Amino acid sequence: MRILVDKNIPYVYKLFGVDNKMIVCEGRFISAKDVRDVDVLIVRSVTKVNQALLDDSAIKFVGTVTAGVDHIDQNYLKKYGVNFFYAPGNNAVAVVEYVFSALLWLAQRDGFFLRDKIIGIVGVGHIGSLLHERLHNFGVHTLLCDPPLAQKNINKPWRSFATLISEADILTFHTPLIYKGDYPTWHMVDIDVLEALPSNRILINTCRGPVIDNNALLKVLENGKKLNVVLDVWETEPELSLPLLSYVDIGTAHIAGYTIESKTRGIMKIYNAYCNFFNIFKTIKLSTLNPSSIYYLQVHNEIDEILLCKLVKCVYDIQYDDIMLRRFACVSGGFDKIRKCYLDRREWSSLCVETYVDSKNEMLTQLGFNVCCL
Repeated sequence: MRILVDKNIPYVYKLFGVDNKMIVCEGRFISAKDVRDVDVLIVRSVTKVNQALLDDSAIKFVGTVTAGVDHIDQNYLKKYGVNFFYAPGNNAVAVVEYVFSALLWLAQRDGFFLRDKIIGIVGVGHIGSLLHERLHNFGVHTLLCDPPLAQKNINKPWRSFATLISEADILTFHTPLIYKGDYPTWHMVDIDVLEALPSNRILINTCRGPVIDNNALLKVLENGKKLNVVLDVWETEPELSLPLLSYVDIGTAHIAGYTIESKTRGIMKIYNAYCNFFNIFKTIKLSTLNPSSIYYLQVHNEIDEILLCKLVKCVYDIQYDDIMLRRFACVSGGFDKIRKCYLDRREWSSLCVETYVDSKNEMLTQLGFNVCCL
């Protein structure tokens, strides 16, 4: 089998390379010439998989290790019988922990407690629902907005986007990028929404850059609107607005979902789909790829927000990623270089917290930490 893989996807030689001819390429520059004689294509979100790429190719199987699929022309693949697989939910834990880290950092800097805020979650799929669950476990009040899901499940306390704009202290976005239809998300945060937002609100975008009109956001910030903004995704990435970066509180290079664990889950989902499709009977357990715990800490106090912030920083310091983007954003290719050379960030489960087990410290498990009994 001839398999072409984005060079930034881990474990591909270990999973696919034993009996196949492996070709690795820089994902953003994969061309029609590269895929012409290839059977299997495995990509990330930086590769546009469409007619221009696949015409006259021998591709039978396309896999993307991402949860989002707006870079894939699924209609074209279906029309020409190309089997397609993706990895929904693989990065949910990583993105949720990124958002939680950003919120804890802002709370510590600005002197508030998350439990005193109302958080509006826009998009309640894999990521949004997990974020709601963890915030609820920590005692934070949330408002849920997802019109397509609300049509299917009327039993949840859904709220309109207009309600979130007026009532939520914090808005965090976890939607796919949809340009047309009943529920488009392209520029759902436009100049009208931004002007309607009360001052001192917090905006967080970790889904797709064009969900927020970046030019409109820059305009209201330049005009003195007081908003706290966390952007991991940008409308014109890998290029981005340097003036906008100068206004946001936290800016990162589309790495919210980048943990060792999420990358491993993603490629394992594609590998399993590949084995099923080609009737390959091999078994590789996820645990054999994931590294073990990296830290051990003893905790004797009750779990409050101050202690949680300290535990989170033991695993991941979001401010470091903000510093890296500000340092390299003005360098040609800097955005992609950060992503390509991104440090081996781990999830909270890699921190083994040794503590006494009681109803109070069960919260650590509910928040995703690995808890050991003293």
